[in-house]
Amino acid sequence: MMTVKEILDAKGDKVWTIGPDAKVIDALKLMADKRVGALVVVEKGCVVGVFSERDYARKVVLEGKTSKDTPVKDIMTSPVYGVRRESTAEECMALMTNKHIRHLPVCENDKLLGVVSIGDVVKSIMTEQKITIENLQNYIMGKYV
Repeated sequence: MMTVKEILDAKGDKVWTIGPDAKVIDALKLMADKRVGALVVVEKGCVVGVFSERDYARKVVLEGKTSKDTPVKDIMTSPVYGVRRESTAEECMALMTNKHIRHLPVCENDKLLGVVSIGDVVKSIMTEQKITIENLQNYIMGKYV
């Protein structure tokens, strides 16, 4: 089973953060500049929320708020569900499915190590399944690896 550590090793551990008092417009600009779909919201070194494109669409646009006047803390997703490097892709998928979330900060000893998205998790599970299928095909065909 692929672990979060392996996912981060493959994709990189760069994570973009923003403060809770920043305006939504600044968060959107940072996300566009860095080409990411979410930012981890950090206050005094602690993860306090996640701000995503989905939060913007549902909590700013649909509610008639303005991105220039609204602070990130008013619309971020909180509480935050996170994982550790030892967590498996399947554990991440179960948590994301059960909590209806798409991003999981990776923390250890109160340190933010990265973030995994639903896309990262799906990709890792698909890779595992492909390897399993290839191994089964080789076994059936008598090609022992």
